[in-house]
Amino acid sequence: MSRLAAFGHRLGLALLPARCLVCREPGSRGQDLCGACRTDLPFNRVACARCALPLPVAGLCGACLRQPPPFTASRAVLVYRFPADQLLPRFKFHGDLAAGRLLSQLMAEELADAPRPPALVPLPLHPARLRQRGDDPALELARPLARALGLPLRDDLLRRVRATSPQSELDAASRRHNVRSAFSAPNPRALPGHVALVDDVMTTGATLAEATRALLRAGVARVDLWVAARVP
Repeated sequence: MSRLAAFGHRLGLALLPARCLVCREPGSRGQDLCGACRTDLPFNRVACARCALPLPVAGLCGACLRQPPPFTASRAVLVYRFPADQLLPRFKFHGDLAAGRLLSQLMAEELADAPRPPALVPLPLHPARLRQRGDDPALELARPLARALGLPLRDDLLRRVRATSPQSELDAASRRHNVRSAFSAPNPRALPGHVALVDDVMTTGATLAEATRALLRAGVARVDLWVAARVP
């Protein structure tokens, strides 16, 4: 962040005090979240180490034991239930960048102890979808997250080359078929050996798995997933 941008950010915080995005009470810790709603956040701290599915005890879920996914590890900061299920749709579908900023701040806090990859890679939108939306949710999360953790952001390493139907409208089998061959890694000579793929919500993991395969085919040795929330 440039000095001018940083000054503008501090000035904005001073002129517009933090306000909780869940209940509208004054925020705490300089975030748009109050202490009570922070206590209600469903942090996903006991989960499958491979796919981040919430579990009663830490370990691997049955699905990952039977058929391991292509990614090495996953960290999902929140479980997709209240109030995360209020914040994510506001950010993803209604362009609420304040909600995105808060989610990225929570990701930075919870992922501070995660193994550090040489680069963060946001899950890209197809260009047609990006023109329609005007913003890329994964990039909006990854950019401040990379800055907070001091990691390079590489939004040039992965491309979505095939337009797909919205995954939210499909069942698990259809999701896998829908995203088949949807991604490519166009710059293999510049690929690091280890990356973290950043996205907002993980449901079945089909999209992230297909993006992981594209990176592995290009020569990345390890792909981790860092997501804001996991659907149980």
